Amino acid sequence: MNMFRYVMNPKPQKSVKVYGRALRISTKNSVKICREINGKPLKKAKRLLEDLITQKRSINGKYYTNISRTLLKLLESAEKNAEFKGLELEKMIVKASSHKGFTFWRPRRLKLRGTKRKMTNIQIFLEEK
Repeated sequence: MNMFRYVMNPKPQKSVKVYGRALRISTKNSVKICREINGKPLKKAKRLLEDLITQKRSINGKYYTNISRTLLKLLESAEKNAEFKGLELEKMIVKASSHKGFTFWRPRRLKLRGTKRKMTNIQIFLEEK
């Protein structure tokens, strides 16, 4: 039995899954980036994220560099998993989703109130088309 559930269950012979758990990035902004790369071929999605990191391209006037770096690492991991499985990288389509992770308080004195630490979970699927 899995410790966590995936959003979708594609065919295991023609797909690859990657799960980024408890990432220290904004959930709201990661949803925007996931929507932007969702349904694109792997090459185009990687190029978009690299352009956001180098600030050649923007989405709604923002670059989202921290989120782009994290998503690019996950995409590269998924790409290596697909290579290991023997799937064709040119035919891979990206499906990405971002969800709110757990939140915990860092305890401090009552006067200081403590700080909130918010987390994000990201799931990336590569499907062969």
